[in-house]
Amino acid sequence: MDFAELWAIFGPGVAGVVFGTGWWFWVDAVVCSSVKVSFVHYLPGIFASLAALMFNCVRKEDIDYSPYEEGEWRLKLWLFFAYVVSFVSLAASVGLLIQDSIVKTGPSVWTGTAGVLQCVFVLIRYKCKDLSLVPAI
Repeated sequence: MDFAELWAIFGPGVAGVVFGTGWWFWVDAVVCSSVKVSFVHYLPGIFASLAALMFNCVRKEDIDYSPYEEGEWRLKLWLFFAYVVSFVSLAASVGLLIQDSIVKTGPSVWTGTAGVLQCVFVLIRYKCKDLSLVPAI
């Protein structure tokens, strides 16, 4: 059994662990916070999870990479929106981290850091599942 076959078997499990780790960071920050965390702080993680769901709706075999053929433009538009949602959620989590570090009356810096870690882990879990990371052996 080569590495590609092992990754095809265990890749989705690794992706699930990475996704759960991202949410674990967030839950830990909310539970350990000394002040009430507003709903705005929850939104980047929710939208990152939505972007992950949008990525999962597309099969890799359905994407046509030919630059000269029209291909499936709806699929490419869907992936474009998924990338936009994922990058906006990451940017929002970084913005909330900066806000948490400047404002002393709001949540702690750990809450902002956990929000960034949550978005990063939720978004890289798609790449953990993807078989394109496996080198051709």
